[in-house]
Amino acid sequence: MNTSDDTPVVVYTTFCDAAEAERIGSALVEEKLAGCVNLLAGMTSIYEWRGRISKDTEIAAIIKSRQGRAGRIIERVREMHSYDTPAFLVLPVIGGSEDYIGWIVSQTQS
Repeated sequence: MNTSDDTPVVVYTTFCDAAEAERIGSALVEEKLAGCVNLLAGMTSIYEWRGRISKDTEIAAIIKSRQGRAGRIIERVREMHSYDTPAFLVLPVIGGSEDYIGWIVSQTQS
């Protein structure tokens, strides 16, 4: 039975380097908070922070999970992240392969 907690979501965040991204991404999968974490290297972020424009190379992470795990993902990443204010966006998934969505749900069961 599919509940709202099982609704697939993507959590987007960024990291300062590959080592941090891999360490945290691995922990999320090992702890069954995410079914899969995609790490996209070589992204340039341009943003204003503390009154000045910054430009940094970051690693983007696409964390595939389900709604019932999104809050814990954010909490866990915050515990391990080096940024004072990590970026988090929880994005709804409005379609996709039922087999893949089922796999995400199964991988994130305690």
